[in-house]
Amino acid sequence: MLDIHLPDGMRTATRADWKRIGDVTGEAFAQDPVNLWIFGNPEALPPLFRILAQDIYLPNGVCHLAGDAGATMWCHSDRLKGLGNWALWKLIVLQAFKGAPGSMKRGLGAAEAMDREHPKEPHMYLFTIGTRKAARGQGLGKKLIQPMLDAADRAALPCYLENSNPANTGFYVSHGFERMKLFEPGPGGPPLEAMWREPRQPLGSE
Repeated sequence: MLDIHLPDGMRTATRADWKRIGDVTGEAFAQDPVNLWIFGNPEALPPLFRILAQDIYLPNGVCHLAGDAGATMWCHSDRLKGLGNWALWKLIVLQAFKGAPGSMKRGLGAAEAMDREHPKEPHMYLFTIGTRKAARGQGLGKKLIQPMLDAADRAALPCYLENSNPANTGFYVSHGFERMKLFEPGPGGPPLEAMWREPRQPLGSE
């Protein structure tokens, strides 16, 4: 197990937090280029992330909350799973009502592209990190990401993410991530930036 030290104001999410994680993350990604290309409607994002939190990242990974202001979803690569049939059916229904035409096809294509590009080496995968609009510019992103990076360093585990917004590249680079490559989530889609972070030697260790 990872040795995770959370600062004041943060906690590990439980399975009962699926809605809160989905709503915080949906607001955080409301202007995200890749997600808007896939789904076409910001209203589709909170219920989408609720499903993913409830069916993948809470049961299999590690999720953190900073009150109602910020949330993360992580998973060790060995435990990363796809959606089950019930969750996939929920997603199909959601997109029928909330998504733009073709959103389900684009979403499945993006998932296949992400899976194809995903590194095979064991690592911690950062699926999402985000904050409410009102909480931005206060250093909350650093507070959210640092505990897991420190824990990964203690476990000598690399970290991986797909950056879907070029505006966030500098943030990830400042935390030790480097670009591996750019790839398309689908024909004509804005690029995803595959980023990798090698583990660092924890402070105070030899």
